[in-house]
Amino acid sequence: MENNNTSKHHYFYSVGLSYKKADAEIRGKFSLDAAAKTRLLEQAKTEGIESLIVTSTCNRTEIYGYAEHPFQLIKLICENSQGSVEAFQRVGFVYKNQEAISHLFRVGTGLDSQILGDFEIIAQIKSSFSQSKSLGLSNAFMERLVNAVIQASKKIKTDTEISSGATSVSFAAVQYIIKNVEEIGNKNILLFGTGKIGRNTCENLVKHTKNEHITLINRTKAKAEKLAGKLNLIVKDYSELHLELQKADVVVVATGAQNPTVDKAILNLKKPLLILDLSIPKNVNEDVEEMEGVTLIHMDYLSQITDETLENRKKHIPAAEAIIEEIKEEFITWTKGRKFAPTINALKAKLNAIKTSELDFQSKKISNFNEEQAEIISNRIIQKITTHFANHLKDDDTMVDESIEWIEKVFKIGATTK
Repeated sequence: MENNNTSKHHYFYSVGLSYKKADAEIRGKFSLDAAAKTRLLEQAKTEGIESLIVTSTCNRTEIYGYAEHPFQLIKLICENSQGSVEAFQRVGFVYKNQEAISHLFRVGTGLDSQILGDFEIIAQIKSSFSQSKSLGLSNAFMERLVNAVIQASKKIKTDTEISSGATSVSFAAVQYIIKNVEEIGNKNILLFGTGKIGRNTCENLVKHTKNEHITLINRTKAKAEKLAGKLNLIVKDYSELHLELQKADVVVVATGAQNPTVDKAILNLKKPLLILDLSIPKNVNEDVEEMEGVTLIHMDYLSQITDETLENRKKHIPAAEAIIEEIKEEFITWTKGRKFAPTINALKAKLNAIKTSELDFQSKKISNFNEEQAEIISNRIIQKITTHFANHLKDDDTMVDESIEWIEKVFKIGATTK
């Protein structure tokens, strides 16, 4: 695919890393919180990057945008996270133009999710695009592309069963608890952290365990109280975390902290304890496993759980891919049209100038010259000529850049794009 940017030296890239090659520890180093995302975008503006979006979830950190060289985007990630260029070179990826577009479609439609069919990432992409647009970091190409991905995501969710059944990291966590903790309805469950994954896990716990001994703790107590009010649960102050850990049989940690918040030192165990760490970066220090009776499960392990729901979802991958191809082709056709439209318009203007000059000449030379009829015929001929050129440029086998250069050279026209 040819370059779609206004500058002939810029290309569309997708750079980043994901669960496919980077483990939870590495992903944690490259994770970007809200403040880091904002810093990254502001830095991009000062460095002359005209359009990009950035996403950072528990499973991936990625940038989609224009650059002369992908290292400009890799540098933005590394300078705004704890990741290094050396680590990125080991586990990161770089996609360019057509491959970058295809990758964004797969990510946004759940085909590239750690749990197949998990559509939570599309909300992240929408949010990231809105932030970029508010900072003036979104051109027409990016807006059209994001809207196409959103359209594909909606259609796949509606027309296929790839997201059928309840399968997500939060649901997998609850499944694990139910299968591995006897009489779960009578156990004390502590949920630490009420972000998106924490909320989803909490709702699944209430729904599937019928447990009435669930306690919530969050650094910002008001957020925990809001969730507890909906589900009729108990809320404790953050200062009481060490006391609640002693009471708990099961602890789910889903905070957004950059460093571990639960470790061996804070635990004073009186009974066996199951800890599920659903945080990226990891929020439970692995030294807790040195204590007798502690079982620590990380989200990467939960994501590997394959059940009938996931197997059933795989059957719908071809249908989802067909939808992606259809909408992606529409987008590619639009990008081609957007690219050669200025040349076709310039060609039409040149032919109209020739027409005007010739009609003026003939009207003076020929008596009873029917200028109105000549105008109609000339306009039809010009329309047919420009349509032929447009159809040639739309053809999949056409080298668009070379053809545009040839047309502009032959007709001595210069097309300007915005």
